[in-house]
Amino acid sequence: MSEASENCTHDCSTCSENCADRDPKSFLAPENPKSHVKKVIAVMSGKGGVGKSLVTGMAAVAARRAGFSAAILDGDITGPSIPKMFGLTSADVSATQTSLIPAQTVTGIKVMSMNLLMENEEQPVIWRSPVITGALKQFWTDVEWGDVDYMFVDMPPGTGDIPLTVFQSLPVDGILIVTTPQELVGMIVEKAVGMARTMKMPILGIVENMSYVKCPHCGEEIKVFGDSHVEEIAAKEGIRVLGRVPIDPEIAAAADHGKMEYIDTACLSGIQDALPKI
Repeated sequence: MSEASENCTHDCSTCSENCADRDPKSFLAPENPKSHVKKVIAVMSGKGGVGKSLVTGMAAVAARRAGFSAAILDGDITGPSIPKMFGLTSADVSATQTSLIPAQTVTGIKVMSMNLLMENEEQPVIWRSPVITGALKQFWTDVEWGDVDYMFVDMPPGTGDIPLTVFQSLPVDGILIVTTPQELVGMIVEKAVGMARTMKMPILGIVENMSYVKCPHCGEEIKVFGDSHVEEIAAKEGIRVLGRVPIDPEIAAAADHGKMEYIDTACLSGIQDALPKI
């Protein structure tokens, strides 16, 4: 419709019309009154299993080491893994009469995740999409995040309705795309890039996970999954490569034992350079 309907209620959240009076920001969920999040960065991929949560955790650690206040909103409601990486449990979350107080890691990274609200972290979340998207929005509206320079949102895999909810409900300032070296993943990256551009979201860059294994004896980089295609993909899409994360037993062990803040994040130095430029 070119003009607002005569029966317009001026509540765009309940209307499917594409009228001229529609506010493009009308779907944004209200920020908690006690939150002041300066920049929101969504970490996404076109598929699961590429290490998106690992990169999210490392990016938050890198931002914290650079002197910024950081937070992680675990948007993967049905497959949350962020709390385990940082050694957090439900005991680390508190509440007021109106809001939730996020857990804090050893270095002060604030975290909210569905696993922090479950009595048993191994209990499955068997919910339909509307309930999942509602919970995700509540992590933004009902949590007192306080002052945060950079919030990293660990996105659920794919390009479906739940990632769409994040892009429409949260004021996303940039997207970080995670990939792996296999040639097949190039197609998946293009899907993620396509969604980001359809939603008119700026892409900060791309991170390649499981990029190589470094020989402990000679230091040679062994490309377990074959030659990397990340530079080709980045050039084709006009985006930057911000880092390559190796297959490293020490990184895996740190994530498994809640010691994420003790790992070396030098492989993501490009993210530290990109953050102040958002």
